[in-house]
Amino acid sequence: MEKINKLKIQVSLLLVFQVLIIVFFKLLWDFNIILPSLITIIEIAIFVILFNVYEKDLEETNVGITRVLGTEAKEAFLFGETGMLSYDDNYVISWMSEIFEERGFNRIGKKLLVWLPETDDLISGKAEEVEIVLDNHVYLVHRKDDAKVLFFRDITETKMFKDAYEGEQIVIGLINLDNYEESTRYEDEKLTSSINNSIRQPVVEWCKRHGLLLRRLKNDRYMVVLNENIFKELVEDRFSILNTVRRAAQELDVSITLSMSFARGTTNFEELDEMVIQLLDLAQSRGGDQVAIRRAGEDVKFFGGSSEAIEKRSRVRVRIMANTLKDLIQKAGNVVICCHKEADFDCMGGAIAMSRITQAYGKACCIIAKTGGIEEKLAAVVEKNKTELLSRHQFVTENEAMNQYRDDTLVIMVDHHSLKQSNGSHLLENAKKIAIFDHHRRSADLEMNPILVYIEAGASSTSELISEFIPYLSNRIELNELEANIMYAGMIIDTNRFKVRTGTRTFEAAGMLRTLGADPLVVDEYLKDTYSEFTMKSVIMNNCEQYEKGIVIAPVTDKIVSRSMMSQVADNILQIKDVQASFVIAMINDGQIAISARSRGKVNVQRIMENMHGGGHLTAAALQRDGKDVVELKNELIDAISRYFEEVDGNESNPTE
Repeated sequence: MEKINKLKIQVSLLLVFQVLIIVFFKLLWDFNIILPSLITIIEIAIFVILFNVYEKDLEETNVGITRVLGTEAKEAFLFGETGMLSYDDNYVISWMSEIFEERGFNRIGKKLLVWLPETDDLISGKAEEVEIVLDNHVYLVHRKDDAKVLFFRDITETKMFKDAYEGEQIVIGLINLDNYEESTRYEDEKLTSSINNSIRQPVVEWCKRHGLLLRRLKNDRYMVVLNENIFKELVEDRFSILNTVRRAAQELDVSITLSMSFARGTTNFEELDEMVIQLLDLAQSRGGDQVAIRRAGEDVKFFGGSSEAIEKRSRVRVRIMANTLKDLIQKAGNVVICCHKEADFDCMGGAIAMSRITQAYGKACCIIAKTGGIEEKLAAVVEKNKTELLSRHQFVTENEAMNQYRDDTLVIMVDHHSLKQSNGSHLLENAKKIAIFDHHRRSADLEMNPILVYIEAGASSTSELISEFIPYLSNRIELNELEANIMYAGMIIDTNRFKVRTGTRTFEAAGMLRTLGADPLVVDEYLKDTYSEFTMKSVIMNNCEQYEKGIVIAPVTDKIVSRSMMSQVADNILQIKDVQASFVIAMINDGQIAISARSRGKVNVQRIMENMHGGGHLTAAALQRDGKDVVELKNELIDAISRYFEEVDGNESNPTE
């Protein structure tokens, strides 16, 4: 209305000026003023009509708005701290309710989207409501569907109480010093005191500094209680205590790392307790030196994990697992062994060793090997020794295995623990007794309910894990030279010829296989490349693209490449000086693309692949995708690598405790 009044004054002045000019011409030159006077009268009439129409339209708009909320709209607006405004087709504000006037906002005649750009999604229908902050007040804004009207509800107090409530929600955590007991058991008092001062004490001080309630459960484990506000501080700090403990352990030359778990998002303490224990077990089974976090109803998130898994299984644990496996086999009616898709030497080696163990206890056993595919070099070995293998093992399809399934059947997964990776996924979905033997870092959730889980990320291979059972089993397990060679080949490949993930137990297992007849020269023949494979490797190597921080990516856009070829090339790229991690991207068949990732240990390729919904180890990981091309997947990989280094650099930049 103020603008209309100003416009009226301006138009009136112009008309007065026009009349004065007409009078001036009449008095000075006796000019005929009939026509100019008539024009002036018509102009005055037109302006009067236009102003009346506009004011009437504005009044009807305001009356219509009043009808929406009733005659007591003003009192309702003010009492409920609710505001309301209307706008025209050009998104110019035409009316605002009294609450805006009281709070010093007068934007009538201004562009709505210039003043409040947040309302664009609301007006376009992309959002049903938006939150807007104006002078320390928070408003929840809605749009009336059938009118150009916005409603503003002041939720400042509600949001303040909600944030306070959420910030005070209980979070339960467990802190574990991995290998603490083993590192201090036989050491002198001086070293033990140094470990306590340099490793345990910083953990306690870190908890106190951030306001965590800390209670020691045993020498190497603490329970902590905190709230969401403190938890957010820990996330922003990126759990820098992991780096502190890691550096202190390196200085003292001890294999101690820190594993932590935090459960949140529910007021059910029993649920929090169960969740936090499972999370700590998950963090440790993935190698430790990391934090596992879960909010009730959401996926697990991880921080850290920049160290390779350390051998933590004791011979006592191996003996217990061997005896448990024996009991399960003896109680089972028969045994079905599942491999992962595109089974490799380690997977097949573990499967045939498990088959011989089962046969030693007089139980029928079959291996699902005719479904899901077999790696090329392994397929050549199997075909060449087909008669000998079939005389000692039963290879079946998944459907044939399902026909042999009964309620007392034991289903064993070797070298994997994911349904998506298994060549017996349909069987596993219905199986009642499942045992898992794997050396890959454990994924967040097992998609089945196994009765035995033996996942040791510190082991070099599944062949190593299963070969350790043999001395502890009461019945004699007979492996021939061919079976020992396949297992030995699995260890050779998974350790990149004993260069990575290799511990003392690895050489002990390799030594045992040698006594059973494993021959390195024969295994070397298994793994030699054909001329066409050598040529293919050269082509892939020519596609290498070098990036910062020692990253090399080799995308292959015009050829189908086997997974084994991709992994071998990724290993070869690591032989180049200053290369820290390699990624080979290629089509593995029509419609499927895969990435094979390898690392020297400084770059955690497992975390990069997990962020892209893949998985693996710190130094060896992979993924496969449907419906993408190589270039798209390469760009996604580059983004994932950038996010990984942003997080790692953020961790490293944290101050030392």
